[in-house]
Amino acid sequence: MAEDAAAAEFSDLDLESWTHAGLKQDRQLSAAQRRDYSFCRRKSFSAFVASKRDSSQEDGSTSWCCCGQTFKEHCGVHKHVARTHDSEIQQLTQAAYERLLSQLEEEPETQQPNEREAEPVDVSAWIPETGHISEEQLQKGPGKVLLYYHYCQVEDPHVICAWQKALCEKLHLTGKVRVATEGINGTVGGTDMATDLYIDAMCSHPLFKMEKEDFKTSDGGAECFTDLRVGVYKEIVPMGVDPDVISYRLAGVHLEPEEFHKKVEALLSEGDLCDDTILLDCRNFYESKIGQFTRCLAPDIRKFSYFPDYVDQNLELFRDKKVLMYCTGGIRCERGSAYLRSKDVCKEVYQLKGGIHKYLEQFPEGFYRGKLFVFDERYAISSNNDVISDCRYCRRPWDQYKLCSTQFCCQLVLACPSCRQDGHTACCPTCQTKGHAQSEASPTVVHHREECECTGGRPRIPQDV
Repeated sequence: MAEDAAAAEFSDLDLESWTHAGLKQDRQLSAAQRRDYSFCRRKSFSAFVASKRDSSQEDGSTSWCCCGQTFKEHCGVHKHVARTHDSEIQQLTQAAYERLLSQLEEEPETQQPNEREAEPVDVSAWIPETGHISEEQLQKGPGKVLLYYHYCQVEDPHVICAWQKALCEKLHLTGKVRVATEGINGTVGGTDMATDLYIDAMCSHPLFKMEKEDFKTSDGGAECFTDLRVGVYKEIVPMGVDPDVISYRLAGVHLEPEEFHKKVEALLSEGDLCDDTILLDCRNFYESKIGQFTRCLAPDIRKFSYFPDYVDQNLELFRDKKVLMYCTGGIRCERGSAYLRSKDVCKEVYQLKGGIHKYLEQFPEGFYRGKLFVFDERYAISSNNDVISDCRYCRRPWDQYKLCSTQFCCQLVLACPSCRQDGHTACCPTCQTKGHAQSEASPTVVHHREECECTGGRPRIPQDV
């Protein structure tokens, strides 16, 4: 683009110091992350300058209008933007960087140019025979959603990926399956017949050797997901740390639900007298907001890839403490506990085996109160009647999420039926106003999904020390 090329004319010294100023907020970024952040900042700068371009010139000349001033030269508008609009550029950069991180987490690994093209592999031996079962039995009737993971060495994840895709398609399952050299992680939905066949196929595969108890189930079906996504990734749970550096093999001590329950019971019985144990929720804030263990520490982080930074910036919080960790199904605790243990500051690190799912199977009225957030169209499942969250607008008890109604925003909002009926369907007043103005907005206006009060007012990494 012309603006990208023009950006190169900006003083190298000014641009370098300007970029480094943005990076001062996080000196722990790796070299690759710094390159990505710098790239996002340059692109955001170019986009901001381009938005100030005056296209009404009839003589074909180029100029830029900003803050009541007209600039005829690239260097002039660049210096003005760098000196006057630094805060806006930082917001745009952060939003672009967040989107880039999300893409890197969600996009399957692409084959490198020097890699050999994978040869077609016959996976039919691992596909169950369904000739005795009608298509109606596979597609209609009561169903459920499965949640599982298994860590093991996978020599060729692309072969497992092909098998999983063929298996799920044959059984008419929807959901998401992540495959990596470190194992497999999936959540799929379908009829009872289809999901039972899927479990049998997973348990009989020579690589995984899983047991039926390794699968967490809940009421649902194929309708709980919009489609089927199967891919090969660097990590089976996106923590953002190379699994070769922090391996699941370093995980904390696994506690069965009964053992975990007893430890939480002991913690609660001591009340404020117990200051050597932390009950740590390693999920995201929108998960813990609607359901959590009593007296837990629930970090206000938006995604699990922020967890390592949270640990790094709150190390003193964990020093000489016993930590009881939990998450939805257990997988985040595998890597999260390994990362925490690698810091060598805790006395002990324990994790709930099977996660909240398995705990609720045995203790539906235990110490976990509220809903359990799930990553599908249901958003949450319940085992007790407690409502621990409230409506975003009227503050009445409410815990049923809906997506923000504003286009380009992917935030979840807790808005009760009464408030939604009154038109409060966005995640915050800023998005609500933006939604009302969208019909009048120019099609060239770029909307960034992070530009709202929900994310703008929340520190990326909270300080809980």
